[in-house]
Amino acid sequence: MDPADRIIDLYQRRARAWDEARGQGLFERALLERTLLERAWLDRFTALLPPGGTVLDVGCGSGEPIARHLIASRFAVTGVDAAAAMIELCRSRLPSATWLVGDMRELALGRRFDGLIAWDSFFHLRPQEQRAMFPVMAAHTGANAVMMFTSGPSLGEAIGTFEGEPLYHASLDAAEYRALLDAQGFQVVAHIADDPTCGGHTVWLAQRRHTELGAR
Repeated sequence: MDPADRIIDLYQRRARAWDEARGQGLFERALLERTLLERAWLDRFTALLPPGGTVLDVGCGSGEPIARHLIASRFAVTGVDAAAAMIELCRSRLPSATWLVGDMRELALGRRFDGLIAWDSFFHLRPQEQRAMFPVMAAHTGANAVMMFTSGPSLGEAIGTFEGEPLYHASLDAAEYRALLDAQGFQVVAHIADDPTCGGHTVWLAQRRHTELGAR
């Protein structure tokens, strides 16, 4: 089977192993110091949200540490993941949030959120599937909404490994991501490829243009 078709099954079978490998903290050790990693980007994301706003976590995994941090910061989180085993972990640990089993490619919740985050999840889709996701994500975001996701640093596909099994990743190029965001009414607020302060993540932070939703 094509590794791209095995993503959901892999995370379903290896949910516990992934959860243990991912860890539950927002900090990692860099050289002799503890360096702030995901937290800095989450702070940028939440600074653009209204207090107590709603956040859709797409490909939420086990809810650790991203959703937990958002919940602790008093945001109303709805998490979606295609692996039921991941959602079970979320529900057992973070019962105050809303957790849904579902494939992001088929997302149709019928509501809009103040923020949408797809951290280390969106890049498991094939390039054509990523392109198709931008209208889907835009349909779930309201006026002035904020979107943050991780991608690869450049156009291409890559096969990593997890627990000895192939793990698919893909990316568009930066110009195309910018064009896709722009087409949905979002402007890029911040973007860093291979961010050395965030474990080499390539991060996109964008916000809907103020008048865009009303103009549609």
